[in-house]
Amino acid sequence: MKVHLTRRYLFSASHRLHQLALSDAQNRAVYGKCNNPHGHGHNYFLEVTVSGPLDPVTGMVCDLGELDAAVRRLVLDPFDHTNLNLLPVFSAAVPTTENLTLEIARRLHRAGLPAHLEGVRIEETANNSFEFHPAAHTAPPLGGRPGEEQP
Repeated sequence: MKVHLTRRYLFSASHRLHQLALSDAQNRAVYGKCNNPHGHGHNYFLEVTVSGPLDPVTGMVCDLGELDAAVRRLVLDPFDHTNLNLLPVFSAAVPTTENLTLEIARRLHRAGLPAHLEGVRIEETANNSFEFHPAAHTAPPLGGRPGEEQP
């Protein structure tokens, strides 16, 4: 029997949506107020969903401490209270929440979590959330295209 577990985490980060290949006027037209030269911040709610069989001894899908430690090391520590534009992973990609979702899924997919990664969901605002399910797709590297092999 496969059971799903979703854990929720909170982190804060800032970003500016700006594509160097576009003019300033084009960037303002595409990204609107999110193109503010000084950037803006969000309190992101991250949901990580894992699955697996129930352990017959513990009755759990996985050790929550192990899952929390992996998310802290791979996501919270590197992204919390940062300017996403200044991180190397976003040097060639606009730090949209879509790209952030893909990057977090890529990190967790490769991490050897204590259970199977089913998906990542980020709530950016009360009106915007983004999801990625690695089993349904292969996440391209940031700036890549679907179907391109990951490094």
